[in-house]
Amino acid sequence: MPQPEQRLNDLTFSYLDNDDPGNDALDAFVRAHSEGNAYQLAAWRRAVATAYGYAGKVLVARQGGELAGMLPLCAVARPLSRPRWISLPFCDLGGPLAVSPEAADALAARARRDAGPQGATGLELRCSAAGTEEDSALEGRKVRMLLGLPDSAAALMQSYPPKLRSQVRKAEKNGLTSEVVTGFEAVGAFYDVYSRNMRRLGSPPHSRAWFDAIHRHYSAGGDMFLVLVRHEGKAVGAGWVLRCGDKAVIPWASTLADYNSLAPNMLLYWAIQSHLCGIGVRQFDFGRSTFGEGTYKFKKQWGAQPVALDWKEWDAQGVAAIAAPAAQGGASSLRPLIESAWQKLPLGVANSLGGRLRRYITL
Repeated sequence: MPQPEQRLNDLTFSYLDNDDPGNDALDAFVRAHSEGNAYQLAAWRRAVATAYGYAGKVLVARQGGELAGMLPLCAVARPLSRPRWISLPFCDLGGPLAVSPEAADALAARARRDAGPQGATGLELRCSAAGTEEDSALEGRKVRMLLGLPDSAAALMQSYPPKLRSQVRKAEKNGLTSEVVTGFEAVGAFYDVYSRNMRRLGSPPHSRAWFDAIHRHYSAGGDMFLVLVRHEGKAVGAGWVLRCGDKAVIPWASTLADYNSLAPNMLLYWAIQSHLCGIGVRQFDFGRSTFGEGTYKFKKQWGAQPVALDWKEWDAQGVAAIAAPAAQGGASSLRPLIESAWQKLPLGVANSLGGRLRRYITL
């Protein structure tokens, strides 16, 4: 049920729970907004609640009775601690979405004011910087990689440099095939590739229940698809794409290292982009990278351009805004040791432990 409305300046604020029917209108607002993204749809908050048990809600702003903006929130807690409001966990983007910068600022201010009194230890907003910046200002920072898409796969292929076109064709000549799928049966094939790759990288994977929840909630609105790359029938590459109107993002993509010489990643990303062109998507978000590093260069070769991530945190009193460390890059000195230990775990153990740990790792 929506919570009582409260006023700030000329805006009226209220909160909606994940299952309130008003979320349909909010989703329509997100899809139509030029800055809306797939993570801001109700499906993400519902998946977080279904898989990991974190309650979600939306702070809604109205002006003269009309929707002026929204700010999706999830209350994430570590064991034996109070929750922290995050917009949004397990992804790159959240933050307020509004009809004007002033309304967006008012939403953020309201959330900062409400977090402490409603029992939260603070607030984290994961936003994207406005506009582009010089490369020198992006050094060492986390960025999104955005690519504008033409209206046909043929035009897209023609836009690539010759070397990139050759690499895509190489994958096809190596006997790899790709398919776009939306059915639940594909989740298992995706998870096998994803979890093996995560163990190779030394990183805890999300639980299988997380991906079941993502499929359940995003497929209900037709806002997702998977691409599987196969070699002699075996899935050796997999990517999961979420759609929001004419924009799309890929939160997860993996290949099996034993087959990387066949270039499955090249066919995977070509298949994704060409399919997006055909269904009317005009902006593709390759996801988060550290500027200048390996994954950044891979995405850059497709023509994607960097946009800095702007993550900020506030305490329970709504003060002391700081740039969240995850948006600035850098890694713990213990990370290599942890990764090495994780790589030695049996796959079943890594997946079981990973699912339990990953709920507390909100990146």
